[in-house]
Amino acid sequence: MGARRRVQRATLAEAAELLGISKGAVRQRVRRGTLRSEKEEDGRVYVYVDPSVDDVHRHERDELVEALRDQVEDLRRQRDDWKEQARMTDRLLSAAMERIPPQLEAPRAPSEPPESSETPAEPHPSTTAPAEPETPAEVRPWWRRVFGG
Repeated sequence: MGARRRVQRATLAEAAELLGISKGAVRQRVRRGTLRSEKEEDGRVYVYVDPSVDDVHRHERDELVEALRDQVEDLRRQRDDWKEQARMTDRLLSAAMERIPPQLEAPRAPSEPPESSETPAEPHPSTTAPAEPETPAEVRPWWRRVFGG
């Protein structure tokens, strides 16, 4: 003969407390048929609860919750690492952008007037090949003046 199960008759509220779940969850279990129940003449519903069986479910649930908490913590650490890496990248990019000389900035559109009355610097004679003389309407890009061509 096996050990006799200890089944307890309880109201919905008592069953919820014994099982560590809400009254709504107890009602759902009754509807699904996973908890045996009976309705009295006065309309009260009584549920038959086996706390020992639920202890196993509770232990499994606690283990799953703990595993999920560990995963969430790992994801939070990864998120923080990515945020710090993004901040560092932004700082480095900002510092690099401050060091770029103004000559390397994007050229102005041809319709924009020059910012100053200074004439463009002439390229060093050894770096350029003989070129056709420039007309005032034709101004060579800075990179051609610097690197030739």
